[in-house]
Amino acid sequence: MSLENLDKSVIYMGTPEFAVAPLKALIQANISVVAVVTVADKPAGRGRKLNESAVKKAANDFGIPVLQPTSLKDTAFLAELAAFNADLFIVVAFRMLPEAVWNMPPFGTFNLHGSLLPAYRGAAPINWAIINGETKTGVTTFFLDKDIDTGSIIRQSDIHIEDKWTAGELHDAMMPLGADLVVDTVHSIFKGQCTLQSQSSELATHAPKLNRENCRLDFTKSPSQIISQIKGLSPFPGAYFGDYKFINAAVCAAEISSINPVLFRLKGGLFLKYSKGNIEITSIKAAGKRQMSGKDFANGMQIDELPLI
Repeated sequence: MSLENLDKSVIYMGTPEFAVAPLKALIQANISVVAVVTVADKPAGRGRKLNESAVKKAANDFGIPVLQPTSLKDTAFLAELAAFNADLFIVVAFRMLPEAVWNMPPFGTFNLHGSLLPAYRGAAPINWAIINGETKTGVTTFFLDKDIDTGSIIRQSDIHIEDKWTAGELHDAMMPLGADLVVDTVHSIFKGQCTLQSQSSELATHAPKLNRENCRLDFTKSPSQIISQIKGLSPFPGAYFGDYKFINAAVCAAEISSINPVLFRLKGGLFLKYSKGNIEITSIKAAGKRQMSGKDFANGMQIDELPLI
């Protein structure tokens, strides 16, 4: 236990599974988390049962008070937040905070971001690192300011991206890295050992929110770029074209092409050919059906070729 942290406390803000590991790491490091802020419960599934966020479930397990405001500018919420008298706020995969929130604690508010800022500022840094064929990425903690992902860098930690990784696999590999960095950042802030680094806007790249347009397979790209797009959108939301989502793919040595994109089976495998070449599809999901391996899909095909329309 760190003596410097005994009289200081934090409030943690987050929502998805990626934000659970840092919360657990803070508790294990004996850092006082006096409250958690997360999204309101949302109805999900056929029964429209209220679904709690992953962070809320973790906070409940630890007996930490949970705040779920519908508006971060609500005066009652701001008063409740201030009443905890926390020294520091921590944000991991949450929402954009108004200045009234991030400027509240005396030690400020820092965010954990899934890239080596200023690279990949934005909503989907893990996905875009894979889509763009990067070989290295990482996590960054930085103090929040008025603009998105532009604040002073506190700490960074990098990770090598394996060739076969999907965005989901990179996400999982980055979770413990981010958890360790959050704890290290809290200690450095409370001990007054931060050496802040300003971000260069000239070096900034962007990771925009994923949508239907940028998830559609782009057949102007090379086969290796198509594979990166598929891996970068796997397992969610999934690269798609026509009635199919493409979950995983691999390089194919054969040189086959087609004017229009076509799925075809060859020697028990499933392949996609288009004007610039072809790739092997190792995992696929047809609309309204379960996800299956490329081989199983190929074995179930009634014809040798399926045009993608």
